[in-house]
Amino acid sequence: MAPPPGIVVTLLLLLALQSYGFLLSFASTNVYIVYMGERKYGNPELASESHHEILSYVFGSKEATRESILYSYKHGFSGFAAVLTPSQAKHIADVPGVVRVIPHRFLDLHTTRSWNFLQVDSHFRNGILSRSQSGIGSIIGVMDTGIWPESESFRDEGMGDIPSRWRGICQEGEKFNHSHCNRKIIGARWYIKGYEAEFGKIDTSDGLEFLSPRDASGHGTHTSSTAAGGFIENASFMGLASGLARGGSPPPLASYVEDVVSIGSFHAVAKGISVVCSAGNSGPYSQTIINSAPWIFTVAASTVDRAFPTAISLGNNQTVVGQGLYTGMDVNKFYPLVYGQDIASVDADEDSAGSCESGTLNGTLANGKFVLCFQSRSQRSSTAAQSTVMSAGGAGLIFAQFPSKDVSLSSGSLPCVQIDFAIGTYILTYIGATRNPIVKFNPTKTLLGQQISPEVAFFSARGPNSVSPSVLKPDIAAPGVNILSSWSPAYSLLQSSISVTQHQPSPVIFKIESGTSMACPHISGIVALLKVIHPTWSPAAIKSALITTASLEDQYGQSIEAEGAPQKKADPFDYGGGHVNPNKAIAPGLIYDIETSDYIRFLCSMGYNNSAISAIAGASITCHKLTNVQVNLNLPSITIHELKQRMTVSRTVTNVGPINSIYIARVQTPAGVSVRVKPSILLFNSTVKKLEFKVVFRPLLKVAGRFSFGNLYWEDGFHVVRIPLTVRTVLDDFDAET
Repeated sequence: MAPPPGIVVTLLLLLALQSYGFLLSFASTNVYIVYMGERKYGNPELASESHHEILSYVFGSKEATRESILYSYKHGFSGFAAVLTPSQAKHIADVPGVVRVIPHRFLDLHTTRSWNFLQVDSHFRNGILSRSQSGIGSIIGVMDTGIWPESESFRDEGMGDIPSRWRGICQEGEKFNHSHCNRKIIGARWYIKGYEAEFGKIDTSDGLEFLSPRDASGHGTHTSSTAAGGFIENASFMGLASGLARGGSPPPLASYVEDVVSIGSFHAVAKGISVVCSAGNSGPYSQTIINSAPWIFTVAASTVDRAFPTAISLGNNQTVVGQGLYTGMDVNKFYPLVYGQDIASVDADEDSAGSCESGTLNGTLANGKFVLCFQSRSQRSSTAAQSTVMSAGGAGLIFAQFPSKDVSLSSGSLPCVQIDFAIGTYILTYIGATRNPIVKFNPTKTLLGQQISPEVAFFSARGPNSVSPSVLKPDIAAPGVNILSSWSPAYSLLQSSISVTQHQPSPVIFKIESGTSMACPHISGIVALLKVIHPTWSPAAIKSALITTASLEDQYGQSIEAEGAPQKKADPFDYGGGHVNPNKAIAPGLIYDIETSDYIRFLCSMGYNNSAISAIAGASITCHKLTNVQVNLNLPSITIHELKQRMTVSRTVTNVGPINSIYIARVQTPAGVSVRVKPSILLFNSTVKKLEFKVVFRPLLKVAGRFSFGNLYWEDGFHVVRIPLTVRTVLDDFDAET
């Protein structure tokens, strides 16, 4: 089925070699990004010339300058990337006009049914898809591993002309030329110079990478087609999840003026471009959130109501059920079953073998057998266990773990079924009580609507925000578990070539993946649709509309839960404002808007110097000492990480609903705190479109408490505008006494 005429247009801004991120994160760098703030020249070429002049000042020759410079940034902001020694980088940092010199770093990947689950469907006459005409004229930029342009998701039949405001290019390269861009993929670029400067030329003959925008790993194709892919009927992964596929613990974080993502996104937001980023996959541990700047839209991952039950038949005629993505050929064949700890290699620790850590299994004892492994603190991943079992010659894996609905990790070349610890213990008991235990996997089934969702995914990174604790992160949750979308055949063919136990159809053009990287494009697509409906809204207004209308309940009216150890009721540190509800965001009633000047005052309050902030802002900025600036940033949330005594927080709302409106405040109070709203009634008319209100917080307990959560609602009888309240009480002398 051809995509509808109004489907969202996609721009690809590609970062090549992201698939190697896990290998490169430990490498020392000799590439630096020289950031010079807002562009000072109207002509981009003049900006580029100024970059060469700075390097010439350091190197003393134009030839050395040409060899050093890799990229010149001259459109969104001013700066360049260059190969420098540490002493040269330090020298350039002192040049007038240079804001920061930042070492180049590699970014990790945060790695269908979901759109229907969100009710983003043309059958809803007044829904977001119909009201936005499927996003006519919207442009979504994706920074990822590339794109597979032949995917059916990127066909442009029936689409209109490329938006006239588009000024980008379609950069050619290995197996990618101008013809691969169309009215869906309107532009593509790839970046390799930073990698080559670090590690030398890369050999692409093995098919692991292309020197072009072409995607070898599949991740970029998956996220792009999720955000803006066309309608593809009967899409599935090896026959599973069949349906309509369409678009729609980390290291300490750098300060906002030293983080390239925060800097680049600030310039984009200042120009009215929404920036949506994934929250990271280091959950369920607290303070693991990344992309935490207040102008970024940070997305957590949630589940959908699709399950993949897989029956496991034991030799004692008993059957247990786990989850997997098994479509194997030998569905009637039983295999010998062993426990990893019982087949440990000579030099391996038995506990490590029990969780199938790398190199711990005896190949002779594992050969041709299914292996039972248990998740441990040092071995959390079924993917790593799969690799261990496959290296030892095993035929399949049963992986016992904390309960999770994510089965994407079981989709490798080795048959794998994931179970919880209770079922794992039952199977272990069967192994111990049986002379020759045997097992077989039955084909996986796809079930819809029989699994409570949404829930926050186990892996989804959690708040609070470690850089600016008064800024609630994540902002929102969206589907990011077991997402079916387009895939790169290059990667699937490579995986098939190394598989020795299970045949996979070649090529795989759709794949099920999980991660906050899968949640991010859902919000990106929704933001693009909202921008069509409300073209004058700022990025902050669009974010406010989605957060204040987000849901706190699953499809059965129960409170959303968060996977973890143990599972718990979800709170704002898990999902921010809640789970996205796209159709409600069309008419939020009130919005919490933020201007660039507000973000500048926020940066001043973070203690950054005047020159750095002036360069970012593109104007002379003198910071003044103001109290409570961070907590008073006009976010659609209020987070007080240290409530010692009475505190007053201000917010301003803009009426975007009926001209004559009356809103009444209602508070769901956080435990241990009193909350009062002044005024408690807001009256809007033709002349009053914005109103400020204050929220007074007072601790009720003289103890060093934990975070407690509540909500502030503004209601007019039709709209319910909700923001989360997050408060922790502390004592002035608590640290001194301890």
